[in-house]
Amino acid sequence: MHNTVKNLIYIEELIKVKANHDKLPTIIAVSKTFPIENVLPLIEHGHLHYGENKVQEALDKWSDIKLKTNIKLHLIGRLQTNKVKFALKIFDYIHSLDGEKLANKIADEQVKQRKKPKIFIQVNIGNEEQKSGINKEKLDDFYKFCKNLNLDIVGTMCIPPNDGNTKKYFSEMSDINQELNLKDLSMGMSGDYLDAINNKATYVRVGSKIFGSRT
Repeated sequence: MHNTVKNLIYIEELIKVKANHDKLPTIIAVSKTFPIENVLPLIEHGHLHYGENKVQEALDKWSDIKLKTNIKLHLIGRLQTNKVKFALKIFDYIHSLDGEKLANKIADEQVKQRKKPKIFIQVNIGNEEQKSGINKEKLDDFYKFCKNLNLDIVGTMCIPPNDGNTKKYFSEMSDINQELNLKDLSMGMSGDYLDAINNKATYVRVGSKIFGSRT
């Protein structure tokens, strides 16, 4: 059995033991920067959800494989408006909706392509100047704006500040998501996915714990 498959199975078993509820999350195997050869063992194992953060890399890596499989691709990096038409061709989920201009562009493009991706609104939960995302005070209005555009908003996403208070931010995000009555919550990475799951994350983005460290 390949190491990546062993790593994935270990994470799945750990989640079953450590999660404080029965609903297990979807693990997005973050395959960004890794060549497809590194990913093939997971595909053959039957894992369906993969994360990329660059549109062109995803097109180059996944276009052929997606024609032959039921794989779901998640855009977890920032999306520029000039890349939206290409993103919709390859991605099933977008985790980084962070403004009205981008929302309008996705709305226009999904009509042209007759394809509706599932979308997470990125929330700047720590109000960090250097990070993308909607300010939590403006989230309610932005969510209504997106719904009026007929976007398929399935949940929210956050990357918490690296200040030692991750559990607090995850708990706050869980409350925010519940207030909006959204079913999905994307948060947690290799270092903190268990804390995220125990605050009702339904999607976790795990890269290095599956594929190893990036060079």
